Amino acid sequence: MDQGRYQGAGHGTDHGTDRSPDRREDHGRDHRTDLGGREALRELLSGVDARRFRLALTLLCDGRWWTLADLVRATATSRRGVEALLREVATERSGERFRPVPEEARACRELLGDEPVTAPVLPADPVGHLLPHHTESVELMERLIAGAPRGLHVLDHVAATPETVVRRALLLGARFWLPGARLLCVGDHDLTSLAVALLHPDVEVTVVDIDERILAYIGEQAARLGLDVRTRWADLRLGLPPSVHDHADLAITDPPYTPEGIGLFVARACEGLRDVEQGRILLAYGASERTPMLALKVQNALHDLNLAYEAMYPDFNQYFGAEAIGSAADLYVLRPTTKTRPAVAARTERFATAIYTQGPQAVESRAVEPGRAEPLAAGPSAGTVDAPAEFAPGVLVGEWPKDVLPRVPRARLSTWLAKPYAAAPERVAIAVPAGLEGALPRLLLAARAHHVRAFLGGSPGDLAALSELLSPVYEVTAHGHVLDAVRRPRPGEGRSEDRSEDQGAGEGRDVDDATDVILRRILDNAHGKLANTWREALTRLPGGPTKKQARSIVAAVAPWSADVTPLELPAHRLRELRSAVSSSLRSVAGTA
Repeated sequence: MDQGRYQGAGHGTDHGTDRSPDRREDHGRDHRTDLGGREALRELLSGVDARRFRLALTLLCDGRWWTLADLVRATATSRRGVEALLREVATERSGERFRPVPEEARACRELLGDEPVTAPVLPADPVGHLLPHHTESVELMERLIAGAPRGLHVLDHVAATPETVVRRALLLGARFWLPGARLLCVGDHDLTSLAVALLHPDVEVTVVDIDERILAYIGEQAARLGLDVRTRWADLRLGLPPSVHDHADLAITDPPYTPEGIGLFVARACEGLRDVEQGRILLAYGASERTPMLALKVQNALHDLNLAYEAMYPDFNQYFGAEAIGSAADLYVLRPTTKTRPAVAARTERFATAIYTQGPQAVESRAVEPGRAEPLAAGPSAGTVDAPAEFAPGVLVGEWPKDVLPRVPRARLSTWLAKPYAAAPERVAIAVPAGLEGALPRLLLAARAHHVRAFLGGSPGDLAALSELLSPVYEVTAHGHVLDAVRRPRPGEGRSEDRSEDQGAGEGRDVDDATDVILRRILDNAHGKLANTWREALTRLPGGPTKKQARSIVAAVAPWSADVTPLELPAHRLRELRSAVSSSLRSVAGTA
């Protein structure tokens, strides 16, 4: 039994402090207080799926004031379902709160009969009995969730309750042997990573997410609390970060609730498991009781990945919001099979960029043809389409119309981020669809060209922040939806590379100059492991450290740098990189 679901239900209770006049409503119906003429209400209270409506009506009749959101969350019933019930009940209102008028409450109690649903029931909660022993963890998670960045509707963010994330952590510990295990959180707006690290400190937790704010917040709070949580930036439509491929024992995800979103996030979770035979994926997914066909489409997407359903806990996850699905979602435990990896490999390239329910990358949004700033329905923009030809790029990156520079080599966005391009073109043109602007810093760092021009389907966003982030490598300008990044000369260019480094710390150049040289070397090798490039640069300094010493220095000043490439670093780590390199140089000077 999950008591946490009902803790917020009393928020609408009348404690006698609100003396504003009540307003009675009959929702346009001729309600009667006897039991006749209530066919629609009787129908809702009949049948095997009537428990949710009987519970809602029982709660309504207990004399408390309710809000629609509270009643939805308390019963795990969709907003439309609760509204259908309320249309059949005469209520009085005080602001957004409501309750049945006294005579209606008496009639409804009589209609419920001798077996009203008097207790909140969660049919299959294997860890609800453990929750009372973790009140401090729930309180801490409540504070952390309250302080987290607000959700973005374009990413389908809805916050889970603190009880939910703690119960997820408890379920992992109850079902699996966790000492020494690795957990991959495929998206983590809910902060499940912090709950797991808090309750199971022996677990190594890694988060991949597209939201820079969430990654920064998780990193900050993990450091403050002394938790082992690593963060990686990823737009899963473009691939999983290399450092988490074949990495984890378990994965957990609460993705966009579309078949496309579920299929993509679960496929990436599969790619992150290192042992297919023993690994598991925990998936949060919910649908309204009114839309079983949507649930079937999602389950078909899971079936296409050849995943076995090991367990499914109804209404395990509860949310602040998501009223369309009853503010609740089921928790699936999925087990990969020997046929899962081939299915994932065959399908990941076919997943569309439109995976969300809202925003420019919503499943139902209009398509935007790369290289054009306007939706296809609005017709082509001749100036924008001609621009790539005038720019004369050596390679076209992204999805371009077939009639644009048909003889120029092309590369997918995902391929561009996954590995260095074999040739070294002077100019590169990149088509960035609306909704993928977050990948722009990485797409530019992945290029080795002198001049990169990005044609954006949406706004470039905060140009000043982008320019500052890329300033060690590029000078960035923008004109409308076209952005130009011109590579800056390397620090000390004009001398040999060895000479510029050798003079970096001991022959007149200060730490700042040496920092610029090493930082540029790291960012120019964006596909390589950051710590390796950094360590090598330190060992090449005159009188520099040994490889072992350099490895220890880098690990001490930047523990987050292990096994990561610059392309998967969150933006806040990229901004910290210069300071960390400078600190490493001071450490070298201290050991010399």
